[in-house]
Amino acid sequence: MTDTKAIFEDARTHTAWQERPVSDELLRRVYDVTKMGPTSANCCPMRVVFVKSAEAKARLKPCLNEGNVDKTMKAPATAIVSYDTLFYELLPKLFPQRDMRSGFAANAELAGATAFRNGSLQGAYLIIAARALGLDCGPMSGFDNAKLDAEFFPDGRWKSNFLCNLGYGDAARLRPRNPRPSFEEACRIL
Repeated sequence: MTDTKAIFEDARTHTAWQERPVSDELLRRVYDVTKMGPTSANCCPMRVVFVKSAEAKARLKPCLNEGNVDKTMKAPATAIVSYDTLFYELLPKLFPQRDMRSGFAANAELAGATAFRNGSLQGAYLIIAARALGLDCGPMSGFDNAKLDAEFFPDGRWKSNFLCNLGYGDAARLRPRNPRPSFEEACRIL
């Protein structure tokens, strides 16, 4: 049985980081676990840029909202969780059972909604995988998507969704956990 405490109940959103690097091999492992999560028609539209180098961080910095600059610059890695607007080009390989590619290629609205929805789902898998592999996460949406896309994805094919700082959090600097909605506030059983 998976330890839900490490993934959800005890895990926290970190904003302060230990000066401890995250290896490229671990980031590769995070992706290799993430990609196994289900998506509709195995479309797998998420694309990730792991920002680690000082040069890449300098490119990312002007895209961030002021309140996210310090924590992102100090994070050992930042994942730009994105989606491929032409994800369906891989469907002949990813879903060989039948032709799913042509339906998305002919319907931009369906392709866009599918890319964003399933890319977001895969982004959540990335957080779960990172936590399961011992990393702490700091997901956020406080950045200028258009500016980031122009800087990192100038051809327009990939679109940024959210950012997730990755590393080993400084637990001493965590704030108390905020409440969550109760089952009664958030759910219905019919």
